[in-house]
Amino acid sequence: MTAQAAAELHTIIDLIRYGASRFNAAGLTFGHSYDNALDEATSLVLHALHLPPDLGPAYGQARVLGDEKLQVLALFERRIAERVPAAYLIGEAWFAGLSFKSDARALVPRSPIAELILEGFEPWLAGREVTRALDLCTGSGCIAIAMGHHHPNWQVDGSDINDAALSLAAENKERLLAHNVELVKSDLFDGLAGRTYELIVTNPPYVTNDETDALPREYAHEPELALRAGDDGLDLVLKILRDAPDHLTEDGLLICEVGDSEQHVTRLLPELGLAWIEFKVGQMGIFAVEAAELRAHHARIAELAAQR
Repeated sequence: MTAQAAAELHTIIDLIRYGASRFNAAGLTFGHSYDNALDEATSLVLHALHLPPDLGPAYGQARVLGDEKLQVLALFERRIAERVPAAYLIGEAWFAGLSFKSDARALVPRSPIAELILEGFEPWLAGREVTRALDLCTGSGCIAIAMGHHHPNWQVDGSDINDAALSLAAENKERLLAHNVELVKSDLFDGLAGRTYELIVTNPPYVTNDETDALPREYAHEPELALRAGDDGLDLVLKILRDAPDHLTEDGLLICEVGDSEQHVTRLLPELGLAWIEFKVGQMGIFAVEAAELRAHHARIAELAAQR
């Protein structure tokens, strides 16, 4: 970046346009909270200027001081040179309408499950009452805490095997005053003996070995433990399908995100009645399955899980 270029940037909109152009020219990958250069540049500029993310467009022509400009441009340079996700640079990610602290202890919050939370998991719950819900593999705590926030009558558990992730989740729990959320250290269901739920939601690791090895540099800043899941991405998913019935009520529901590993689930378990959820933008590799369906096919699921 030349001094002349910096000298010619005067307003908030100048900086946003410049950042977006630089990001596109550098071939950055967008997949952590934002899916395009313009939105990501906007988030970095507003953060550096201590302005709210919903700032009105009328402020776009506001002039930026020299020191402020340097702070913005320094963030741009780190984003380009280090390929750090923007959420880690600013320490914040929005999920289900809530602001979460975000850093390299856990994945950047971005699951489509946010849409389900805001819609009360309907029509999949079909009106059934939920008193206890579980977010398995909670990471930053975003799903568990968002469920607790938007459904204050639920008691929500958020579990994870990773101490670092749980420490971040605890900070988010305090940040958002999530009094109805309990965080539990657990290797999948191993630490949840005796606990049952009407609803279990999980966004477990599901990226195949080949896909993990080929991920863009941005993803290298995230914990690999939360991504890599074997040759077909199902090493943990099959164990979850096997053990979930022991922790679901008789008419309980499991919602599980598997992303592109959807093809491997349907290949291995074509007889299992999975409802692939349609989101506003289409299918996103997330299914809903009834506890009764998991119990009916438990033997086959257990056989596959035992091979992992």
